[in-house]
Amino acid sequence: MLKAEGIYKIYRNGSKNLEVLNGINLDVRKGEALAIVGPSGAGKSTLLHILGGIDKPTKGRVLLNKTDLYKLSDTRRTVIRNKNIGFVFQFYHLLPEFSALENTMMPALMRTEEFSVNSRWAKESAEILLKEFGLEKRLRHRPGELSGGEQQRVAIARSLINTPDILLCDEPTGNLDSGMGEDILNILFSLNKKNNTTVVLVTHDREIAKRADRVLEIMDGKII
Repeated sequence: MLKAEGIYKIYRNGSKNLEVLNGINLDVRKGEALAIVGPSGAGKSTLLHILGGIDKPTKGRVLLNKTDLYKLSDTRRTVIRNKNIGFVFQFYHLLPEFSALENTMMPALMRTEEFSVNSRWAKESAEILLKEFGLEKRLRHRPGELSGGEQQRVAIARSLINTPDILLCDEPTGNLDSGMGEDILNILFSLNKKNNTTVVLVTHDREIAKRADRVLEIMDGKII
């Protein structure tokens, strides 16, 4: 489903180069849960952003369902990212002025006319997702009125609104206490098992990684 070939990422700071990723190759199979582990600064988040079409590699290519993401125009890549890839981040990135329902609807409303999405469909789909995650009484609440665990459940619902092929999760429990974190992990791995949703999870916690089907370790920009 997702393939990375020869991925390098180099940041230039004046006359100095910082090599964050150094020749990464990996395959993600449809329906699997893959964990990527490594210490802080190893390049895990950078790799995830490149896999998701957010951050262009210095060298190498990323294939999603055989489509080379970085040979596409920015506009076309944005469309594919919105439709086919769901993101769950450590810090939620919910829009504070919008309710849980409105935040969840947002990716569906951003889809182009090509997909013929209307606001009624988006609202109904968002309500179903939020109710599945136990947030039926919190639909009208804004992020500041929700707990951290509730905000992350909204973020997961938002990531699923367009029924993506793959879910990319960057330290999704890193900002939560152990109880809330366990709830979020149960949701993610349940989605993987019950819905066959492909999940790539970046974490520094090896205990969390053990729940995945497969674990890759990254250090100094390389898979070891």
